[in-house]
Amino acid sequence: MKTKYIVLYLLIITSFVGCEKFLDEDPRDIIAPENFFATDSDAIQGITGIYSVVKNNSIYGQAGLDNWYDNGVDIIEPNRSHPIFEVMGNYTLSAVTADASNQLMSVSDTWQNLYRVILNTNVIIDRVDGNEAISADVQTDVIAQARFLRALAYWHITNLWGDAPFYTEVLTLEEIGSLARTDKETILASVLDDLAFAQSNLPSVIPDDERGKASKWAAAIIEAKIHMKAQDWQAGLNKCLEIINQSSHALLPTYAEVFDPGNEYNAEIIWSLDFAKDITGQFEPAFPGRSFAGNNYWRPSLFNPRIRDEPVNSDDRQLLRDALAANGEEFNGTGLQIASVDFVNKFPMNDLRRPLNIMGDYEGIPLNHTYMPKFMNRNFETSPRFNHGDNRLVFRLADVYLMAAECENELNGPGNAYQYIHPIRQRAYETQAEWELVGLSAQEFREAIYDERKWELAAEATRRYDLIRWGIYLDVVRNAEFKTYTPNTNIQDHHVLLPIPLNQLQLNPNLTQNPGY
Repeated sequence: MKTKYIVLYLLIITSFVGCEKFLDEDPRDIIAPENFFATDSDAIQGITGIYSVVKNNSIYGQAGLDNWYDNGVDIIEPNRSHPIFEVMGNYTLSAVTADASNQLMSVSDTWQNLYRVILNTNVIIDRVDGNEAISADVQTDVIAQARFLRALAYWHITNLWGDAPFYTEVLTLEEIGSLARTDKETILASVLDDLAFAQSNLPSVIPDDERGKASKWAAAIIEAKIHMKAQDWQAGLNKCLEIINQSSHALLPTYAEVFDPGNEYNAEIIWSLDFAKDITGQFEPAFPGRSFAGNNYWRPSLFNPRIRDEPVNSDDRQLLRDALAANGEEFNGTGLQIASVDFVNKFPMNDLRRPLNIMGDYEGIPLNHTYMPKFMNRNFETSPRFNHGDNRLVFRLADVYLMAAECENELNGPGNAYQYIHPIRQRAYETQAEWELVGLSAQEFREAIYDERKWELAAEATRRYDLIRWGIYLDVVRNAEFKTYTPNTNIQDHHVLLPIPLNQLQLNPNLTQNPGY
């Protein structure tokens, strides 16, 4: 369906085109429907614009999906009260607080930008498919990328809100604004169809000049996660083994190498989003008129300590500054994301991953807070405060190995599952006696997976999703220990889903609220 609203849709697409290393061309300011997507370049610019929406703060930028998947569980928490994290970290969620935009984001921002991805991908698919002005190869690639991004958006929507408005064609704004909620099973069936198309048509390896795009393996890992949440263990295992055996990705020898900011495209990374230092205006379209310290990428600053918070003994501050300077570093962040008390107390002391996840001192100088250094970049020249060029890690192969171990255990018990968990544990401990698991029952292995995913994938936006699909989310949070907020006493049964934002309910009379809100 092509309507008078197509111009608005296309302007929405182009308004989000930000810095992308895989596209050097500048988007057009105004594109009329009769000449938009008139060349291969037009179609590529369109899909690049959607990647910019995905990189927006409320999704994969600074504190978007991190907030909804990691805060308020048992791994990270803020080091002080802050409106970015309060609604989830302290479970003060409601239709009103979901709508209350602070200086950065809200539940409503995430909802709106995920649906912006959907709206734009529907338009691109409609305008590119069968367009004789665009080469067949570009048509296939652009549509495959669009269908992957649409699947990604709907997957997150069903994870966070359950049943939701659903459409895969070009609709008028009035039609979109009157959609009722579709059951999540129907939505996920369409997501799986999109992911199958993406896997059949996306490349196995992304060329260097297009890094930041998703390969077929990014689509495959989402498919595996969907099967596992549905407890279709065989389908999940098949997809995991396809990634392990057929992709070019490989586990790195050490955990630390995975997070080396100088090796962001290492073999273990299945998909990461590309950001660049000194690029301004990346987030302004979503938050017009608001200031973001130059609008540069600053997620690492959430994990980097701020010097005014440290160290424990204020008399040692100059000593700390000198130690940092000797290493070419600064405590140049906000320090808002720290390791939770529960995480620190339970992380095995002999686990080699602990120093990458828990930092309580710097060069022997005790710190006030316990930070998570694996996401830090303290280099003051290459990664200054609020101006980082670090990639945003989304998926990596270690996750897939642990998924395969879980699927195999659920199907057949631990016998053949050890081969998938052991490579992850082997690089995490110094001796075989420490890393090798033997003689476990299926339940004991299941519980080992609960812990292994916690230590291996800490703060990688998997924890809440895992806890919910395992059916232990509420119990884990209620029995965890925290420093800043009290999610353990505030969490309620209905917090398994987020509230539909009030502004969406007011705009669309056919929307209904999730129970409990």
